[in-house]
Parts: sequence; C-alpha cells; structure tokens
Amino acid sequence: MTGAPPPIEVRDVSLRYRLDRSKVGTLKEATFRSLRRQRTMESIQALDGVSFSVNKGEIFGVVGPNGAGKSTLMKVIARVLPPTGGRVIVRGQVAPMIELGSGMNPELTARENIVLYGALLGRDPNLLRDRVDEIVEWAGVEEFVDVPTRTFSSGMLARLAFSVATDIEPEVLVVDEVLSVGDKAFREKSQARMKQLIAGGAAVVIVSHSIPLLREVSTRALWLDHGHIKMLGPAGDVFDGYQASA
Repeated sequence: MTGAPPPIEVRDVSLRYRLDRSKVGTLKEATFRSLRRQRTMESIQALDGVSFSVNKGEIFGVVGPNGAGKSTLMKVIARVLPPTGGRVIVRGQVAPMIELGSGMNPELTARENIVLYGALLGRDPNLLRDRVDEIVEWAGVEEFVDVPTRTFSSGMLARLAFSVATDIEPEVLVVDEVLSVGDKAFREKSQARMKQLIAGGAAVVIVSHSIPLLREVSTRALWLDHGHIKMLGPAGDVFDGYQASA
C-alpha cells in the first residue's frame, strides 16, 4: 500500500522570460519596427530544470542570491505564472502569501478589499463577507474596517492581507518574505498562525533572506542559483553550504 502523493510536485520545471530591448521613441517607430520585424528580443532563463516535492506537514525553505529565481518559483507554485517547460502539480487549495496586499485598491475600504483581495486568491466572495469580522479582528484593524485602506500604514496592510490569505485551512502555503516584514508582534503572530496551519497538515514553501528564520522553521531546503538547483537536501546542510559560499 502506497502513501498519499505529496501536495507539491515540481517536475523538471523551466521558465523563460522574453524581454523586448528595442529602444523605441514613438508609436509610429514601434509600428514600423514591428512590421519590419526589427524588434530585439532577449530571453532570460529564470528557472532551468528544477525538480523537488514537498510532503504534507513539511516546511521547505528556498534560498539563493537576488536573481536566483526564488520569487519566480513561488509564483509558479502559486499558479500565478505558467512554466514554459516541465510540470507543477499542486494538490489542494493554495494560500499564496506573495507581495501581500498588492491586489488591494487603496480607495476601497478594508471591508471591500477583503472581498476583492480574497476573490483574487480564488475565495468565495459570499464566504469572505461572512468572515469580515474575524479577519479584521485577527489583523487588529476592527476600528478601521470601513475606512479607505490608503490611510493604512504598511504594517496594517500587511496584517490585513495576511489575515485574508490565511483565513482558510489550505493544503499548500506559499510564503515569500512575509515573515520578515512588519514589527516584532506581527512576525510572532504570523509565525504562530503559520505553525497552526502546518499542524493541520499544510505543505509549506518559504522564501526568505533571513537564514536564522529559515533554520528555525525549515525541515528541508533548496538552494537556487541562476535558476538552477545548487543544492537540495536537509535544511541545515543546505543553509551551511549557502552561507559558506557567501
């Protein structure tokens, strides 16, 4: 009898960006160059043949220098970006904590943004409306629920977005630097919420430049370098290798 398949499987995944480096001054010039096919396209290989899996209840840390492909990998797992090669299998509901609050409209109230942001994450708007009180209570913004979020501090926005993103029991958590932002109280509260979700069996992929934080929470880890796997294995071994290379 075989066990259940892992919630996250990344199989030989590649992702290539195409950038237009043509210097175009006017719309007329852009049209002319397009017709004559004189556009200068540049390809950037953000990920190249990346494979790993994450089991239920496991915290998987990802490290690497800037430009290594960490955030791209997170967006692929969160289904924000489709890979150009390979396959990503995610079993269950995903709570993506990437660029928290980037989908919120500053002119809308917190109540309205809960529905908007949650809908962007794939949640049921009606359920979100029913959960507003609990969401703002966790975020500590109950007094500002009907105030435009342009008046919020960055910390208030982060707490609100985190509360919306984690107001479910997901099978998969995708966390990109979230636990490194905000004040100490928010970091402690968000880590406690994440541990609660992990205890419920969530598989977690977390990116951070804070190696001490990753050492504290991760069980296995991946070191990315220019889109390639540099090292994959037990968290302590990977972090030791990464820090020794710095």
